[in-house]
Amino acid sequence: MINKPENSMERPKKSKQVDAGGGIVFRISGGKTEVLLIKRRGVWDLPKGHLESGETPEQGACREVEEETGCKQTVVVKPLGHTIHFYTEGGTTIRKKTWWYVMQADTSDLKPQQEEDIEAIRWCTPGKAVDSLGYSNLKNLMKTFQEMRI
Repeated sequence: MINKPENSMERPKKSKQVDAGGGIVFRISGGKTEVLLIKRRGVWDLPKGHLESGETPEQGACREVEEETGCKQTVVVKPLGHTIHFYTEGGTTIRKKTWWYVMQADTSDLKPQQEEDIEAIRWCTPGKAVDSLGYSNLKNLMKTFQEMRI
């Protein structure tokens, strides 16, 4: 799944690869599956972030979920694949590959990481998440999660 820059005619000459990890965090509440969304810069998103030196994608995904949401004691259920998207930062095209994991959690003690511009966190059904997510590649990822019937 690839998101291309809006105006590919003006691609910067410099580029770099960034690896990241993220999670579709779910819980069972009242017999229903709910997933965790974050709102960053006005857009509903999934928790994810850059890998640190020596970190595996799974380790990075768990760390980023905890840092961005305060959600502790997540358990990785299974890998979900990866997405690739491009963006421009300071005149450099960034190719970001994010490894995704299905994670289970059961917590209500959530705290948005304001340093990362996270404004809100919420639990919702996977169907509502598909409608809410602001990026098509993440909508597709959530649909894949829904097909797992957790």
